[in-house]
Amino acid sequence: MTVNELRLLGQRALGVRLGGLVAAGGELLQGTSTLRAAGLKENATIGATVRKAVLAPSQRSSAFALIRRDGSVVSWGLPNWGGDSSAVQSELRDVQFIQATVKAFAAVRGDGSVVTWGDKAWGGNSTAVQERLTSVQHVQASDGAFAAVRTDGGVATWGDAHLGGDSSTIQDSLVDVQQVQSTKGAFAAIRADGTVVTWGDAKRGGDSSMVQASLQNVRSVAGSKGAFAAVCGDGTVITWGYAKVGGDSSLVQNRLRGVLQVCASETAFAALLTSGEVVTWGDAAYGGDSSEVQSQLQDVQQIASSKGAFAAICSDGSVVTWGDANRGGDSSMVREQLRDVQQIAATSGAFAAVLDNGGVVTWGYASLGGDSSSVQERLEDVQQIQASAGAFAAVLADGNVVTWGHATMGGDSSTVQEQLRRTSLPLLPVALDSFHDAG
Repeated sequence: MTVNELRLLGQRALGVRLGGLVAAGGELLQGTSTLRAAGLKENATIGATVRKAVLAPSQRSSAFALIRRDGSVVSWGLPNWGGDSSAVQSELRDVQFIQATVKAFAAVRGDGSVVTWGDKAWGGNSTAVQERLTSVQHVQASDGAFAAVRTDGGVATWGDAHLGGDSSTIQDSLVDVQQVQSTKGAFAAIRADGTVVTWGDAKRGGDSSMVQASLQNVRSVAGSKGAFAAVCGDGTVITWGYAKVGGDSSLVQNRLRGVLQVCASETAFAALLTSGEVVTWGDAAYGGDSSEVQSQLQDVQQIASSKGAFAAICSDGSVVTWGDANRGGDSSMVREQLRDVQQIAATSGAFAAVLDNGGVVTWGYASLGGDSSSVQERLEDVQQIQASAGAFAAVLADGNVVTWGHATMGGDSSTVQEQLRRTSLPLLPVALDSFHDAG
């Protein structure tokens, strides 16, 4: 028996999702090792790192998926858009992480296999590439397609061909891939040598030929709905795609120095510099113009975005917002409450901030999650928040989940509340002589 097999047995017995197994001396046990090779003797007691329930990021989607502590999955929201996973429920075990298109989900399991559900045309059916979906370590999604990166650096794609689901024309170039990012209809893969390969809708960033020579030593990529921005190792930024949604950064190019990371709304970008300052470009109405708050954008630590606005957390825990006022660009009504902010999540039109004390503050379109008054008294000791296109879901310290926002987009989780209940966390004693084959 291997350490991984023992971990799976422990998960099923305890009803919790386990990370690594740890020897009595504190050493992490290698998953592929047999129990005897790992030095475990009969009646040995080992420890295990317990994984908390994790909400999958699904801002594109109108549904939610939650990975429970035992590695199973609960989904809710629009049934045909991924909210109903009953058809594959028996396969959803030992799930490590999940990605979502607009109408489908893809779950990566501990053995590197992938399970999909939702609208077949939007990535919910991966049967055509199932044989290539082995040893998968990462999955990215456009609006209607998925791209899976394997441990060998290869990539498998499926879903809507026009939205990046067909990578056949550049398949030979998809080697040594480290990570993949997306726009609504295209993908960009960063290879180990720092070069970039793109495919999908040419007008949405799938064609990078105009800047290909400049795409060297790339360390990260971000995508708006139709443009990409690549951060290079020297802190500069290269952009391509539809100019009006951030594909043209020429007006601010001389300020794009010392860039740490880039965040995108649907039609604009915001770059965080090493100095803690922020540079923006793209559609002015959707966050591409931050001039009105530029003096406040100092010592910024992280940036979040809705469809049309940005929210920046500063080092003192305060928040600065700009962009479309209706989509969260105006936080004046809750400004006094935005203190000691630790995390911000966003739907397409609202923001939710988690405070240091575990409370939550929301603003933006009320129907898209900007109004949390109906559940406010339950939003205590919040550990994590994720968003669908129109609703929020918060995981509390006790493991319970609270939802609000657009009911059909996941704001109403009443039908799955029993499945979202808290799970206890017992210890894990292991006696090797209880197994017939200890390896």
